[in-house]
Amino acid sequence: MINQTSPQIPSYTWNRPIGLGWDKPYTVRYASNIDDGPWHGMPLGGFGAGCIGRSSRGDFNLWHIDGGEHIFKNVPACQFSVFESHSKSSQAYALCTQPPEDGILQAWQWYPAPSIRERTGTYHALYPRSWFVYENVFQAKLTCEQFSPIWAGNYQETSYPVAVFRWNAHNPTDAPITLSIMLTWQNMVGWFTNALKSPEVRVRDDGSPVYEYQPRWGESKGNYNQIVENTQYFGCVLGRVGSDESLQEGDGTWCIATLKHPQFEVFHHTRWNPVGTGEDVWHNFGANGSLPNLIDTTTAAENTQLGAAIALRFTLQPGETLEIPFVLAWDLPVTEFAAGVNYYRRYTNFFGNTGQNAWAIASTALEQYQIWQQQIQNWQQPILDREDLPAWFKMALFNELYDLTSGGTLWSAASERDPIGQFAVLECLDYRWYESLDVRLYGSFGLLLLFPELEKSVMRAFARAIPDSENTPRVIGYYYTIKAESPIAVRKVAGATPHDLGAPNEHVWEKTNYTSYQDCNLWKDLGCDFVLQVYRDFLFTGADDVEFLADCWNAIVETLNYLKTFDLDNDGIPENSGAPDQTFDDWRLQGVSAYCGGLWLAALEAAIAISEILLNHNLGNVSVLAVQKSTYETWLAQSRPIYQEKLWNGQYYRLDSESGSDVVMADQLCGQFYARLLGLPDIVPSDRALSALKTVYDACFLKFYDGQFGAANGVRPDGSPENPKATHPLEVWTGINFGLAAFLVQMGMKDEGLKLTQAVVRQIYDNGLQFRTPEAITAAGTFRACTYLRAMAIWAIYLAIG
Repeated sequence: MINQTSPQIPSYTWNRPIGLGWDKPYTVRYASNIDDGPWHGMPLGGFGAGCIGRSSRGDFNLWHIDGGEHIFKNVPACQFSVFESHSKSSQAYALCTQPPEDGILQAWQWYPAPSIRERTGTYHALYPRSWFVYENVFQAKLTCEQFSPIWAGNYQETSYPVAVFRWNAHNPTDAPITLSIMLTWQNMVGWFTNALKSPEVRVRDDGSPVYEYQPRWGESKGNYNQIVENTQYFGCVLGRVGSDESLQEGDGTWCIATLKHPQFEVFHHTRWNPVGTGEDVWHNFGANGSLPNLIDTTTAAENTQLGAAIALRFTLQPGETLEIPFVLAWDLPVTEFAAGVNYYRRYTNFFGNTGQNAWAIASTALEQYQIWQQQIQNWQQPILDREDLPAWFKMALFNELYDLTSGGTLWSAASERDPIGQFAVLECLDYRWYESLDVRLYGSFGLLLLFPELEKSVMRAFARAIPDSENTPRVIGYYYTIKAESPIAVRKVAGATPHDLGAPNEHVWEKTNYTSYQDCNLWKDLGCDFVLQVYRDFLFTGADDVEFLADCWNAIVETLNYLKTFDLDNDGIPENSGAPDQTFDDWRLQGVSAYCGGLWLAALEAAIAISEILLNHNLGNVSVLAVQKSTYETWLAQSRPIYQEKLWNGQYYRLDSESGSDVVMADQLCGQFYARLLGLPDIVPSDRALSALKTVYDACFLKFYDGQFGAANGVRPDGSPENPKATHPLEVWTGINFGLAAFLVQMGMKDEGLKLTQAVVRQIYDNGLQFRTPEAITAAGTFRACTYLRAMAIWAIYLAIG
């Protein structure tokens, strides 16, 4: 490459010394939940393409390549290494501060960890970009920027299975420096699929359904590595000998590649042992930065592993700066759910579905990576330049979007019915089902504001599912946890809004309501959540896609009618049953509740507004629409005074009408927040909303451990617990806190909203929870349910600020 200036790293990154551990990171609350430890970095890879994570110590350790499945394991052979030689001496390091724990690659030298006196570099992350800045080890100044081509409103490159590594090397000395940068990679073709094609579903000790995942890890028989090149680019494709059968999940190709340039010497090795001593590459590389240029395409035998390596060697004159791009691409086009239920990934619309296109993807990246980087900057810079947003907020705002890449994300190829494909993100890694509707009530704001067409595709999937039924009987896991006999419930009742869009081991989008922790057919919030998100998505995507409203209208009518059947006393508001029958699914509500009742009022207002739009556009049966609108107006007129009469206590809204609890619920007025967000009439008087909100801020936040952690879900007015052994009330839910903060901003309490947000952000990013933000944290330093969807509610705060 031609000379380049030093890279500009934004001022708003999450950053940490390379290799610096945590003294006391958060640990998991329940042993059955996933806790990989704090070594998580920003993920690489496009939406639905599978992703890879690289931590701040340099190891590639997160492998979400198989859609919806989780593998956290350092693969030492997948790594960058740097050789440096100058007038006095030479040195070479593999760029991870953690040597392999199983004794492999003993010939390699590993990058030094920081000492008490001196750090050896800094890791920075601002999704979708991250940087390693290497310091105090090499004479040259070295920075590696990593990114995938993800930017708002882009529905093509954002799907690509590719990671760009943009190296910048500068010689600050008065003598020449010779450098060599090597990328090694293990051939993993065929590994990322479940060897158990029909895994048994069992109830975990926390009541959640779970199944076993056995990837074909290390099964490399038939794999081979092959050099590919043209006049501009040089690479190595990692493949597998094809079979007569059609392409299966996990089949395809990987590719590592770089640029050719007269100033660079290119070296390669196509067949080295990644689980041996590493001497077969380090002997040459450690001595002079070269490789033996071995070409061997022999396929791997049983119990044999293959590694590939490419290296670029060059000399920097005093003061010279060079940019050196490397690319990692993978083409694994099939996602399989249950045995035989296969989907092609979105990127195959642009590169085909043969699985032989990793080199084409890598070549595209080498051609366009500078344009991609500029597109990312063009999207982010206006937000980063805003002086009304604190630095820590800008950092978290972008970094919380990591979940769109690494949340088990699915994005299918386009079809006639779904012209940009279908999309889904897991609720979390522990509750492994997709797009939980109650969670995305807050958690979908990032998707809505940045990728609105994907957001609407999710809501269309819910609309299609509402009329469906499935009578498979199931036990309810919650009763297992309280050691009570479980009622038997059918999986899906027609008219009930499903809780989720299914799980990776069945048939996502088609087989819904996977979770059986509760009987979600009885939940009182889901139908309302659906109506509110439909109208929200219409308004915030231009308020002109009337066809979207029409597509969802029949489902709205059906689910509101279904929900009204739970109004047993006919006062206009469906009652909570005394079982946990809403998003706080360990928390029993009885009678009319502030949370569900408020959502009901707001949903009726939204349904009325939608019916007016459809009537104005003559979409549907006008006379039937008029009757439906009138029905909702009648229900709303009846419900509104009942809500005040049964729940207002002069200071805040009671938890519910029948339990007698004096708990202040943090999210009691979610319905009011949504009504005002959507430009609908307030569901409660503004002065009462403000009084309730101030009470929540005082009791749940300021009086709960002096505001260190965020707002607890529910405490008494003096900040004390109603029941010290309660679970959900005494947890701080990250996404609920961000939703509450958005409500504070909306009601003119911006300073309070940001103070609350900052407390939660600090807990996440100071305590080893970065890039795996959990559902809940506790004052004891524990967390529950990592990589949680609802935390993207931070984008609701951004929207509320305006």
